[in-house]
Amino acid sequence: MDWNAAIERNREALKRVLAMLVAMAGLGPRGQFAFSPQEGAAVSRLVRAQESKLSLPRHLHRAVLRLLRPAEAAARRLVIVMARGLVVKLPPARPRQPQPRSTILHDRLGTGILMPRGFRPEAGPRPPARRTFSLPLLDPLPRWRTSRRPAASGIPRISFPGIIAPHSVAVRQPPSPDDPVDAARLALRLDALGSALDDLPGQARRFARWRARRDAVGAQDKNRDAACAQDRQGRSTGRTRRLWPLRPGRPPGGRQRAVHEVHEVLRDLQWFAVKALERADTS
Repeated sequence: MDWNAAIERNREALKRVLAMLVAMAGLGPRGQFAFSPQEGAAVSRLVRAQESKLSLPRHLHRAVLRLLRPAEAAARRLVIVMARGLVVKLPPARPRQPQPRSTILHDRLGTGILMPRGFRPEAGPRPPARRTFSLPLLDPLPRWRTSRRPAASGIPRISFPGIIAPHSVAVRQPPSPDDPVDAARLALRLDALGSALDDLPGQARRFARWRARRDAVGAQDKNRDAACAQDRQGRSTGRTRRLWPLRPGRPPGGRQRAVHEVHEVLRDLQWFAVKALERADTS
């Protein structure tokens, strides 16, 4: 099996899907992102053009999101295939840093507040940090069916009989397909998908580090469970952790009948990812 040919073929297909999604959302040179081919970079690299707030009509936002979910799932499986047989060495654990002490000292007599020597208040509020987003390496788990809280159909009316007349309640309008929806997170997800497709070796090392941490924690949990079995109480202090990166059942955004190219890419990469994981577990 030619793994490299399969990786390159599906990578180019995901680049075409990403370019189509950016064009659908209207994120061209006048939008928040723009395609900018650079030397040594892939053609599909997304470059931030401006920080203005972006909004899309509801129907367009849902249409892009309907194809973005399977594209992200396919990219995760492409990273898993890329990380087959990759072994990394985990860095040593970082020592815990002591918590910073409070800059406000209380007087022992309780009559006021004393400031430490050399304390200088900040000049002003810090500017908000720039939001970043990375492609998640693990599939989101399926949501179990639970009873939803009914949506409120009105607002409470408080009045005094004989003094204040009850005001009329406006009828709640259903959401319109043309309502503006904030697309800032959607743009961040498109940016993360483009960055992951540009840096597949780096994403593969990232997944290999997660796999190494999972194996190390699993070995520690086995030793802890063996020690707890000898204990009288027999209680384990371990917590639930993800052991399998893929979602059980159908992948996110997957369909039985492919209606778009991204569904066919997801179906192929699902098979390759399962084979790569089985090969890593049996080796």
